[in-house]
Amino acid sequence: MAAEIVNPRSDSNPGSTTGTESAPEEPFDPAFALHRGGKMAVRATVPVRDRDDLSLAYTPGVAKVCSAIAEQPDLVHDYTWKSQVVAVVTDGTAVLGLGDIGPEASLPVMEGKAILFKQFGGVDAVPIALATKDTDEIIETVVRLAPSFGGVNLEDISAPRCFEIERRLQERLDIPVFHDDQHGTAVVTLAALRNAAKLSGRELGELRAVISGAGAAGVAIAKFLLAAGLGDVAVSDRKGIVSRDREDLNDAKRELAEITNRAGLTGSLESALAGADVFIGVSGGTVPEAAVASMAPGAFVFAMANPNPEIHPDIAHKYAAVVATGRSDFPNQINNVLAFPGIFAGALQVRASRITEGMKIAAANALADVVGDALAPDCVIPSPFDERVAPAVTAAVAAAARAEGVARR
Repeated sequence: MAAEIVNPRSDSNPGSTTGTESAPEEPFDPAFALHRGGKMAVRATVPVRDRDDLSLAYTPGVAKVCSAIAEQPDLVHDYTWKSQVVAVVTDGTAVLGLGDIGPEASLPVMEGKAILFKQFGGVDAVPIALATKDTDEIIETVVRLAPSFGGVNLEDISAPRCFEIERRLQERLDIPVFHDDQHGTAVVTLAALRNAAKLSGRELGELRAVISGAGAAGVAIAKFLLAAGLGDVAVSDRKGIVSRDREDLNDAKRELAEITNRAGLTGSLESALAGADVFIGVSGGTVPEAAVASMAPGAFVFAMANPNPEIHPDIAHKYAAVVATGRSDFPNQINNVLAFPGIFAGALQVRASRITEGMKIAAANALADVVGDALAPDCVIPSPFDERVAPAVTAAVAAAARAEGVARR
């Protein structure tokens, strides 16, 4: 009711003078019903019941705290919410599978991200949708907003701009900056792949993978899996395998070509899949059944496009030992919510200055370990609703931050 008072229906008819006109009847849609008025609100953590409460929560009591922080800036972590809140920042250029839909249309997703932070990691988050696509303007805006936050989660910013934005913000800020489309996906993928390899009695170094998609997620997954010890990985974009002999690559793909595809493959994704141990899909394309059939015996298929996986699980199961998707209605869902709440919770807990590769690997290992004795072809990754997930990831990330010297408490 309160949301309707503050934010009345935009489809109401306030201009009616007869009182008899009304908006046309529309079928009930639970998605619109749930989103009306937004999905989140700000809640006070202290009471303001009388003059004494008011004088402590605001003036004059607040002045003492402000003066103390001015003299000792680190006190901001103890006497404000800074160390418990993350900015979820987007420009609306790569929203889900919808593409460049703009900042306003991105807000329902950013609100959703914020409530997932709170639900699964106990971390407060504020959606910030920016009305600019300019790389420099985004960076400068986030730098100026940073004093209010303990971390920055970049979200749904298109590649290759997202790589530069993250890198430059990490250089300029002393708080964690994390592009979840890249690293959250990579962490959960590594966790699932570790368990799939364990199930089959193989090591990561024995596996050759093929990734469909050379955007934010594909690039990050390739780099992260190699850092974790994967044997080899080839990445494919719309024009085929990313390789050194291609002259149409942007800077991010040229860098990728230098560290991937040790086998020297060229040509199409389908040709690269012949004899491959792992397929990882983050592209939204379609992979023919014949290409899946050509993979090595006991292969793993992680077809993560939503809502339509690159390979339908029913087809993948004919040839693969382990099948994962990005959907919640199939087993082994590769879902970023398994990673980012705990990663930020751990980083904020120790006031980390950044999120390192070691912290991400620790998160992936902790996530994989949660599965434990339940490990099976249809259970290589835990459910997002497994209450052990966030505490395990949080503890692992905090410990790794201390070990790597980026923790400040």
